[in-house]
Amino acid sequence: MELKNLTISEVHQGLTKKDFSCLELTESFLERINLENDRIFAFLNTTPELAADKARHIDQKIANGEELDIISGIPCAIKDNILVKNQEATAASKILKDYIAPYDAHVVEKLDEAGVIVLGKTNLDEFGMGSSCENSAFGPTKNPHDLKRVPGGSSGGSAAAVADDLCVFALGSDTGGSVRHPASFCGVVGLKPTYGRVSRYGLISFTSSTDTIGCLTKNVFDCSLVLEEIAENDLRDSNCTKSLPLEYSKELKKDIKGLKIGLPKEYFAKGLNEEVKREIMKTVKELENQGVKVEEISLPCTEYSLAAYYIINPSEASANLARYDGIKYGFSVAKDKEVKDLYDVYLKSRGKGLGPEVKRRIILGTFALSSGYYDAYYKKAQKVRTLIKNDFQEAFKKVDILISPTTPTPAFKLGEIDNPLSMYLTDVYLAGISLAGLPAISLPCGKVNDLPIGLQIIGNHFREDLILRLAHYIEKSLNFR
Repeated sequence: MELKNLTISEVHQGLTKKDFSCLELTESFLERINLENDRIFAFLNTTPELAADKARHIDQKIANGEELDIISGIPCAIKDNILVKNQEATAASKILKDYIAPYDAHVVEKLDEAGVIVLGKTNLDEFGMGSSCENSAFGPTKNPHDLKRVPGGSSGGSAAAVADDLCVFALGSDTGGSVRHPASFCGVVGLKPTYGRVSRYGLISFTSSTDTIGCLTKNVFDCSLVLEEIAENDLRDSNCTKSLPLEYSKELKKDIKGLKIGLPKEYFAKGLNEEVKREIMKTVKELENQGVKVEEISLPCTEYSLAAYYIINPSEASANLARYDGIKYGFSVAKDKEVKDLYDVYLKSRGKGLGPEVKRRIILGTFALSSGYYDAYYKKAQKVRTLIKNDFQEAFKKVDILISPTTPTPAFKLGEIDNPLSMYLTDVYLAGISLAGLPAISLPCGKVNDLPIGLQIIGNHFREDLILRLAHYIEKSLNFR
């Protein structure tokens, strides 16, 4: 039996029927990572001892005749800005090289309780700042579909690991599109839950008001299962909702008839690759043929979303990353002979430890928050954010769900985009959703030039059930995998 291609439910079936042991499954994935990781560099490190111990524990439960949760024994990968106790947590930055996490993130606690096997930590753009996974201090990840192309970012390592069958599913984080973007480029399913649906405790902070932990899976059903495990109220995250999550896997069975779908005209305007648009509209046409109502709607403030995001995002980052000062933890030049004083420690530790994109955003954020510019930039961006939220709320008075492309193009080549502004534009259909705190999912929707493209489904706050239900229907009815 080929173990690498299995979904969560297929692995569960194999374990319960004793077609293979959990240890055999785990060792096969670790061996595959050892053989394949140099090719795409999805993993920064692996956790073989942790994984083997957990696998033996699951095998013992099976031997004892205990009932397994459907997600028990499933090998997964964790983005390296999410803490796993006693394991490295670098956020792909030199300033956190060799930093060992003192505790588990809430989502890792939940997966551990469910019996999930953590295989290792995946690569990312440094501190989650990027859309290509080229900004990692340890080297870029490559797209499994074409090694000359990027996997998307910032959760590029997690998406590439799932796409290349190095794990069954992976966790990532989405601040302005960082789960959905690589899901589209790598041809996997990527879910960004509503802000507050999943606890951020143990996630290395980038921006406090948009950081969201999401998942990357092989299909929508797997996505619903992972969300069921990680979505829970957590008092350690003050923004985590107290509302109870649903049994999302059961919600998939409900009919989609009666759903009203909106197409934001601003998301289908100039700048969208025509072939990508054609593939998206094929799916929309098929939904119409099945009796789903589709109408064009408008989100007038879309044109301001990237500008607002790239003021709010660096502003929050400049505050959150102030803790990396060469004193508290991580990389430091304090013992270097040429260091003169404390100010020198701060300056040189951050200068050597942080990459160019991180420095760029810290400088932008510090400027936007500085005296004399706060009102002109940060305060105005927050007002625009409110207008963007209002646009979505008005849209959801008319329709239940929105559909759009995930990215304007398929995956671009490594090194092809060297202008920061051009790179930021690849998030044009993603950033506004993050500013509004809405849930969204990207799922494969065909190919352009043999490269996968993603269709994005956007829901109102805490309506993950609706977007998963429609995504599941599209996946099944159109046979996307």
